[in-house]
Amino acid sequence: MEIMFDTVNIEDIKKYGEIFPYTGVTSNPSIIKAEGKIDFFNHFKEIREIIGFDKTLHVQVTGTESDVIIAEAEKIVKNIDKAVYIKIPTTVEGLKAIRYLKAHGYRVTATAVYTRLQGLMAIQCGADYIAPYFNRMENFDMDIEATTISYFREAIEVNNYKTKILAASFKNVAQVHKALSAGAHSITVQPKLLYSAMGMAEIDKAVEAFNEDFKKTMGVTSILDL
Repeated sequence: MEIMFDTVNIEDIKKYGEIFPYTGVTSNPSIIKAEGKIDFFNHFKEIREIIGFDKTLHVQVTGTESDVIIAEAEKIVKNIDKAVYIKIPTTVEGLKAIRYLKAHGYRVTATAVYTRLQGLMAIQCGADYIAPYFNRMENFDMDIEATTISYFREAIEVNNYKTKILAASFKNVAQVHKALSAGAHSITVQPKLLYSAMGMAEIDKAVEAFNEDFKKTMGVTSILDL
């Protein structure tokens, strides 16, 4: 299972990277908008310095025509590094670009996947990852956990494809669990969502009870006091 951070915030990557065993960082233009105007290539170079090459870095194109997508992919790799996964929306032009880029040794994440056909075509084109949008599909009542992700997983395993399912677009941790249960190999989520889910009141109460029992039994509040 792979857990990726869906953010380009440097401080969040550093802070939450010390807590959660993440395996990469993903981004898109909307995530960049939330961060504000950045020094694009240098910002991603800094992220790479933080995460290293043992983790994946996914950077999305903005072009809609295949020739522009390809040119942007080439520029991204040239100005960041050759290990970057190029995120490409799974459109007709996107599929054309994916085929070309995979034939030329690029790493590709097919994103904005809503339908079985999109996912299957991206898999056939050789995408390393496909990113179905969980929350958005759920909003459209597409029953993603029962059909789309499971369908992709079965297609990948039956046909021995190398593609991994990178489930994305989550609004709560319950959706994350559903995606993984349905067969997603990977998930990308805002680290703050993971952090907030760890702060349940019941967890805090349990810890407080343990500490109080220790104090009552041992007469001190910490093992360090023994």
